[in-house]
Amino acid sequence: VFYAIGDVHGEIARLKELHAAILDFHRATHADLPMKLIHLGDYIDRGPDSAGVIELLMELDADDSVDTVNLRGNHEQMMLDAYSEGARDYRLHWLTNGGDATLESYIRRGHEDPPKAHLDWVRALPALHLEEDRRIAFVHAGVDPKTFPDCDEQVLLWTRSNRFFDPGRWDIGKLEGWQVVHGHTPTRDSRPQTAGQPPRRFNLDTGAVYGGQLTAGIFAPGGEAVRFLSV
Repeated sequence: VFYAIGDVHGEIARLKELHAAILDFHRATHADLPMKLIHLGDYIDRGPDSAGVIELLMELDADDSVDTVNLRGNHEQMMLDAYSEGARDYRLHWLTNGGDATLESYIRRGHEDPPKAHLDWVRALPALHLEEDRRIAFVHAGVDPKTFPDCDEQVLLWTRSNRFFDPGRWDIGKLEGWQVVHGHTPTRDSRPQTAGQPPRRFNLDTGAVYGGQLTAGIFAPGGEAVRFLSV
C-alpha cells in the first residue's frame, strides 16, 4: 500500500500526526500488506520547523524497518540553488519565498546555515518515482505528457501546465494508462483534488502551511478506490 503525502512546508507537528494516523489506518485495514511512505517534496520554507522536518525524514530514510521514498520539491531546489556557487540572486529568491523561516529553524538549532549533511541529503533526492507494476508516477509538481517518463527536471519540480492538469490530454505517448500523484499547487478548498474519469491525477497539496490540511493519499492494490487521510 502506497501512502503519498503532500507539501509539508515545515509543519512538523502535522507530519508526525499524519504519520501516526497512517500507521493506525494501515494496522486496521491492511496489516497483511507492506506499506510504503512517499513524501512528495516541499518539506521546507514558510512553516515553523523546516529543519525538524528534514531531520525526521532523514531518520526515516535511515530506518530499515520503514520503506520510504522522499522526492525533491521546488523549495528544496531553491535552497540548494541558494547554496551553490555564485548564488547571491538565488539566495534572495529563496529567502523571499519562505527560505527565511527555514534559516530561522536552523539558527534555533545553533546552525548559521543548513548543515552540509542536510544539503547533501536533499541534493540526492530524486524528482520522480515510478511504480512500474502499478503504473503510478509520484512527483512533486507534475509531468510533461509528451516526454514522460524522460521529463525535464524543471517540469517535475515546477509545472502547472494546463496540459498536465487535464488527464484527457495525456494519452499521446508513454503516459497512457498511468496515474500521477503530485503536490505543488495548493487546492482552493483544502481538500485533495482528483481529475479524470476514472481518476488519474491526484493533487495532495491541501495547503497545510496556509491554514489548510496535510493530506495523504492511500493507494492500495487490487482495484480499491483511492482514499485520503488529512490532519
